[in-house]
Amino acid sequence: MGPLTLAIDAKSSSNVSSDAPFNKIQSSSQLEARKAFASISTQEEKPFDFLRTLFEGVIAGGAAGVVVETALYPIDTIKTRLQAAHGGGKIILKGLYSGLAGNIAGVLPASALFVGVYEPTKQKLLRMLPENLSAVAHLTAGAVGGVAASLIRVPTEVVKQRMQTGQFTSAPNAVRLIISREGFKGLYAGYGSFLLRDLPFDAVQFCIYEQLRIGYKVAAQRELNDPENAIIGAFAGALTGAITTPLDVIKTRLMVQGSANQYKGIFDCVQTVVREEGPNALLKGLGPRVLWIGIGGSIFFGVLESTKRFLSQRRLTPSQQSKSD
Repeated sequence: MGPLTLAIDAKSSSNVSSDAPFNKIQSSSQLEARKAFASISTQEEKPFDFLRTLFEGVIAGGAAGVVVETALYPIDTIKTRLQAAHGGGKIILKGLYSGLAGNIAGVLPASALFVGVYEPTKQKLLRMLPENLSAVAHLTAGAVGGVAASLIRVPTEVVKQRMQTGQFTSAPNAVRLIISREGFKGLYAGYGSFLLRDLPFDAVQFCIYEQLRIGYKVAAQRELNDPENAIIGAFAGALTGAITTPLDVIKTRLMVQGSANQYKGIFDCVQTVVREEGPNALLKGLGPRVLWIGIGGSIFFGVLESTKRFLSQRRLTPSQQSKSD
């Protein structure tokens, strides 16, 4: 209940005594107004169930990740080829779904692990921190989830991008040859740059998304529907994708270089790219990346919230479901 509704109810309801002190009602309204933005009071009323939150996060995250990856894989392939091309290299538009099956095999557990870690971490932090620091909880939970998922994401990303750039024709061969040529560490090529890109990306994207949802819910005085969640997710994804494009370019270059070791590390890669191709090279693939992540954010968060709501309703009794509706 928002401050406006509280004020109206305080004046009009017949259940409020006429001799109730006005200053008590006023102070209650002011307190509600201060707590409205980024409020988590409704969540605090429910006991924290870590295992159930983890389980539902795993299911919702896995479903959202697979749907997004399948729908938008061609855009991701074009983005990767744009970033990997040196100078005015020609971009090949064949085989845009190259490596999809192998990538989904990695995206499913990675997305499931990310949300499975993010949700309970977020809920725990929201209960520990003051309400006005909810953004810190979202940022931290996004980073923690990103670190956990990176253990699966990085090998998946390395294999996917090598296949997208035509180095390999199948995921099993890619894994086998990468290990034989570069050792097991070859599967984690560009790990530092991946974390440099994905940790701020995950933290910022989920923080923007969560905070926008909180603000929207306060303004609308109701729960959001799937289209509204999707629109907010698209905005959060597109904005974060644009901001992190230079980091994504560096990550791509380090991951696809293979055993050639053209770059000695993150800073050497930045210096080499800027020196040889100019600063604008750090923005390669900006359009496809913003389009891909914007649409992807819309689909991901729409599916995520829909799945979470479905799982939540399944464990409610009929009377609880009627109240939630």
